[in-house]
Amino acid sequence: MPVAATRLLRPAADLAPGYADALRRGFEPSTFLGPALAERHLAAIAEDAAAFCASLEDPVGEGSITLPDGRQVPRLPGFTRWIEADGFCGVVHFRRQKGTAELPSHVLGHIGYLVVPWRQREGHATRALGLLLKEVAPLGLPWVELSTDPDNIASIRVIAANGGRLVERFTRPASFGGGEALRFRIALAP
Repeated sequence: MPVAATRLLRPAADLAPGYADALRRGFEPSTFLGPALAERHLAAIAEDAAAFCASLEDPVGEGSITLPDGRQVPRLPGFTRWIEADGFCGVVHFRRQKGTAELPSHVLGHIGYLVVPWRQREGHATRALGLLLKEVAPLGLPWVELSTDPDNIASIRVIAANGGRLVERFTRPASFGGGEALRFRIALAP
């Protein structure tokens, strides 16, 4: 059976049931924030799905976020897209600082993506990253960075398939559990 085309969609109230179902099935929309984030998202969807979806598009970077170690840091401008192919498949997040490609030390990359476990190994992450790169290219950044664990071969392949080049091995800040990580850079066409 052919695999449905991968699309990136702006989160919207009519799509929220698919996202909520994935959260209830154990999908965690962040590598570092754990199940508590899924619980907060489910509660926000139940309260006002449209407002929750609107909150995932933040072109200004209003307010703050709490890091895994409990520190509060300013929120960066950014947005989330939902990966869709015959239903919800995952998320891709983008964040940046205005006027520079550099990121604060507490941000491990411009882009993060996660595919629900039951839809992995179908190529959705590779296609979603490619679609996101096309969406963010007009913002004027010369490049974007992504980081991953050295043993996450699937993620390394996704990044490489989209033109990623290894720029460094580094130690994650303690707020993200420490440990070795790899940072990749993908050049963006003007």
